[in-house]
Amino acid sequence: MSFEMQIFSFLFLMLGPFKVIVPFIKITMNATPELSRNIEFRAIIFSSVVLLITAFLSQRIMSTYSIPLSFMTLSSGIIFFVVALLNGIKQFELPTKKKDFATTPSLNTALNSLTFPAIFVPYRITALIVFVSIGPNLNSKITLSVIVIGIMTLNLIIILLAKRFFRPPSLILALLGVIVWII
Repeated sequence: MSFEMQIFSFLFLMLGPFKVIVPFIKITMNATPELSRNIEFRAIIFSSVVLLITAFLSQRIMSTYSIPLSFMTLSSGIIFFVVALLNGIKQFELPTKKKDFATTPSLNTALNSLTFPAIFVPYRITALIVFVSIGPNLNSKITLSVIVIGIMTLNLIIILLAKRFFRPPSLILALLGVIVWII
């Protein structure tokens, strides 16, 4: 499997629709169709821009301060381990209270509830930083950018269609997301 295909596979599993559709539907459950579309577009566009800026800015910082790739790889492994451990523990906790979602979401929901807690999380950013760092040349970094934009575009398309076809596909995507998380 080529470098680009491996990167696509990892990023698709981490950034793809498996991880985005359920939080989006919960957050925009009581939104009008127009507000829901605006939240979708803002969340995906903002997330894409922030992901790319973070990846390339972090690459610059790593080279400026001579942070070795082995250190970044080790810290990434620690972050992945902690996230997996927390998610493993969380599934055995008894629910204490029902999580309240905004009864009337606003456009700020795109940033405050969907982009940061749902899309822009530490382990995804860490993986992206490592992938940018191990890219052998500018061409691979451009390919990585195209992959991220492609995945985020796919997220947008699936989110736009999610409410229309919510029941079976959303449940299947949520189930696949849980299975993929375990793998």
